[in-house]
Amino acid sequence: MRALVCNEYGPPESLTIEERDDPTAGEGEVLIDVAAVGINFPDVLTIAGTYQVKTPTPFIPGNEGSGTIVAVGEGVRHYAVGDRVIFNCRGEAFAEKCVANQNMLMPLPEGLDFEQGAGFSVTYGTSYHALKQSANLQKGETVLVLGAAGGVGITAVEIAKAIGARVIAAASSDEKLAFAKEAGADELVNYSTQPLKETVKELTGGDGADVVYDPVGGELAEQAFRATAWHGRYLVIGFACGDIPKFAANIALLKEASIVGVWWGTWAMKNPKLQMQNVQEMATMIAAGKLTPRVTESYALDDFSSAFAAITKRRARGKVILRLS
Repeated sequence: MRALVCNEYGPPESLTIEERDDPTAGEGEVLIDVAAVGINFPDVLTIAGTYQVKTPTPFIPGNEGSGTIVAVGEGVRHYAVGDRVIFNCRGEAFAEKCVANQNMLMPLPEGLDFEQGAGFSVTYGTSYHALKQSANLQKGETVLVLGAAGGVGITAVEIAKAIGARVIAAASSDEKLAFAKEAGADELVNYSTQPLKETVKELTGGDGADVVYDPVGGELAEQAFRATAWHGRYLVIGFACGDIPKFAANIALLKEASIVGVWWGTWAMKNPKLQMQNVQEMATMIAAGKLTPRVTESYALDDFSSAFAAITKRRARGKVILRLS
């Protein structure tokens, strides 16, 4: 099989396409003929060797995709050869064949193609877990989403609206905000031209946002945290700007606010039953038309450098996909 390989840490352009032996499915696993894979910002960090969990080289990066099951291991239930699935794995997705645990699969929903399915697992899984389990978001509450047009941000907008929340989308350009508006955002904040904290306070009548969803980090983080409401929940999703924020603890005290870390992949492995429940609930939302995965850029495997550039240059809106077949 052909695979995208990281032989030494560095920029995504340093990856190479190589021939590798097909993997085999072990107990509780399936072997998938991969159709497409989703690229996420943590993939860039993993390739650079700066992600919080460092993968020894050489390795095949990638954590999500879609395709068709071609073999099943012992003990696999509910899935069979020929099933079209969405999968999540702990690396090695960027290849023509990939092994995934049965607990990290979901059937490809009717109405979604392989490219839409490839970008579903990580972004929707992260946002659904973040808003449901981590924030306990309630109907009628207000959610501030930073990086609202990005891969995870746009899913947070959709899911929060599906739950019944009011969504304030924040992004760095009017073009990105228009994209978030199409996904259902109620209010828009361009933090390149508007003060984030003051604008959010104004939009909420001085109360602030009940939940802040932040995949950006950096200097915006403290502004967003200061814009939370009483008993607000600030969700640490990631650090797309590259800088890990530091907070003044008195802000949490004065608001009785919470800073909650969100690491969906590890949570899903530790809580397979809750993860499957989340998957089933999201599948129902897809069928009802409440969630629509948005793929804005799609590339062939040989053009992987261009695909990663969409992420590293922060121009991506929605999902960036690599096609394997």
